[in-house]
Amino acid sequence: MKGDPDMRAEYDFSEGKRGAVIPQIVNSQTENMKGKVRITTYLDSDVLEKLKALGESESKGYQTVLNELLRKQFEPQKPIEEVLRQVIREEMKLAA
Repeated sequence: MKGDPDMRAEYDFSEGKRGAVIPQIVNSQTENMKGKVRITTYLDSDVLEKLKALGESESKGYQTVLNELLRKQFEPQKPIEEVLRQVIREEMKLAA
């Protein structure tokens, strides 16, 4: 920043080490990442756009939305016959 007495014109990072400067931030980030695995994958651009739009509408990140959608997909599904019977019963009640 211009005029900031604490800022130098140049900094020497030649002996700097990679990593976080503030350990508590690293620890909190590590806590939030437990049970998660970093992967690289390719998504179609239209799919990514839809994930981002859905995430934005729910105030979530697209990765969270993708994770939720995948979890839902892996949940046990009722057999179609059971769903159909339930719908027929509900319609018959309404018709009576």
